[in-house]
Amino acid sequence: MNVVLLTGDETRHNYFRKAFASDNRFRVLATYCEGVEKSLEARTRANETASKLEYMHVQARTQAEKDFFEEAIQNYPDYSNPVKIRKGEINSDEITSRIIELNPDVIVCYGSSLIKSALLEYFKGRFLNVHLGLSPYYRGSGTNIWPLINKEPYMVGATFMYIDPGIDTGEIIHQIRADIFLGDSPHSIGNRLIRKMTAVYADIVANYYKLTREEQPASDSGKLYKASDFDARACRLLYQNCNNEVIEYFIEQESYMEKPPIVMNKGLK
Repeated sequence: MNVVLLTGDETRHNYFRKAFASDNRFRVLATYCEGVEKSLEARTRANETASKLEYMHVQARTQAEKDFFEEAIQNYPDYSNPVKIRKGEINSDEITSRIIELNPDVIVCYGSSLIKSALLEYFKGRFLNVHLGLSPYYRGSGTNIWPLINKEPYMVGATFMYIDPGIDTGEIIHQIRADIFLGDSPHSIGNRLIRKMTAVYADIVANYYKLTREEQPASDSGKLYKASDFDARACRLLYQNCNNEVIEYFIEQESYMEKPPIVMNKGLK
């Protein structure tokens, strides 16, 4: 299997591309890494109305990613063939032509801009995406933050799908839930999930021709959040709700909770 990766250039993305490309079941021809010009940290720093807690939240996330991933990034050999590009440049005619010329078996996307180019049609059925959130229950922005704000830790997860022109609307291939432990913060939950997601994504690509079509959740059963919805009040609720008491209750009661179903691909068993 020959693969092209489309991703970002923050710490979590660099971990993803290097760990993913180290899997010897396929070969990464190139990784297009979009810049950080529109990252959460950049947007928060540019927002004059952001609260002190929002700044602290962003700093905590940045530090947690370094704590989780920097050592691995330094130790992994780099077989990802990275190409650094500006944010949004992934949709340019030049980059689109380069990817088509590489002719990968599949394109694997994590954390890039919304794809609007001819790649959607050219690689239809061979273009995979991961959404950090459980679609269609949580769509849009901050989809693993809002379940914690809403006291639904069991709705933190990742959705692997075939990409389409919509926002997190493609046919779902497989889903996973986050692993949560006493003492967790929003950032430790999220980073542990990224590590798990990377391994599962590699399994999906390695077993691409064994993947099955699965029944999809009802499309009208979820919530859609915009980036602007996460304000000072939401940030405070996040940290109030993600405390040891709430986490302990969730761990103790998880087996008794009625959870919305998630998609489990039979081709991965």
